[in-house]
Amino acid sequence: MAVGIFDSGLGGLTVLQAAEARLPELPFVYLADSAHAPYGVRTADDIFDLTCAAVTRLFEAGCNLVILACNTASAAALRRMQESWVPSDKRVLGVFVPLIEALTERQWGDNSPPREVNVKHVALFATPATVASRAFQRELAFRAIGVDVEAQACGGVVDAIEDGDMILAEALVRSHVEALQRKMPEPDAAILGCTHYPLMQSSFQAALGEEVRVFSQAALVADSLADYLDRHPDMLGTGERCFLTTGDPRRVSDRATQFLRRQIVFQSA
Repeated sequence: MAVGIFDSGLGGLTVLQAAEARLPELPFVYLADSAHAPYGVRTADDIFDLTCAAVTRLFEAGCNLVILACNTASAAALRRMQESWVPSDKRVLGVFVPLIEALTERQWGDNSPPREVNVKHVALFATPATVASRAFQRELAFRAIGVDVEAQACGGVVDAIEDGDMILAEALVRSHVEALQRKMPEPDAAILGCTHYPLMQSSFQAALGEEVRVFSQAALVADSLADYLDRHPDMLGTGERCFLTTGDPRRVSDRATQFLRRQIVFQSA
């Protein structure tokens, strides 16, 4: 049995790590589309085609359930995939909904009508493609009313993280937070709408100030996955744990080992 986790690069390893901690007996197949990363500057059609190709590979690896641990893919491709592409015996889930459920203080899977919530002013930090899709605002509107969302496209942050240049990444985070605060000076909460960004969570928190609650996805997605599998145990596949990449396996393995601070060995997808 195995569950697939997909990201355009290595940011989804933050979700993988949390999922392994939450579900230690469950094997995961991780696929990084490193040859085509980052997705955040691509068109919606391009993101859809690349995401479908990657998810197909995970289905072939024995995964009946795939988590898109990539906000850009979740924003630009997921709905279209679910409506017209995903086979009836498979499931593909994104990472936005668990985050929004936590922000609006809902139980997992609560699809009751939208209602007023305590948070009124939310800052969203995400890739340009995720911001352009307005997927976060659309999903939030299904669950909450009266929430003002100000989105900031954080160009360059993913590239800096993937390149291992954390000094540049930190400088870019400060710059993007300052740009957001010029539009929304006092947010109640901030959403890190990219699975790379938990690696910079302390930098976001420092720039925003301790009074702003910062929501990061990894643990929330892991908890939501555990709840989903309790309700849908038939979605466990037959695959075995492995790490796949469309890029150079040696280079990706080295970078992943630095990210997670443990030995990770990728193989060609």
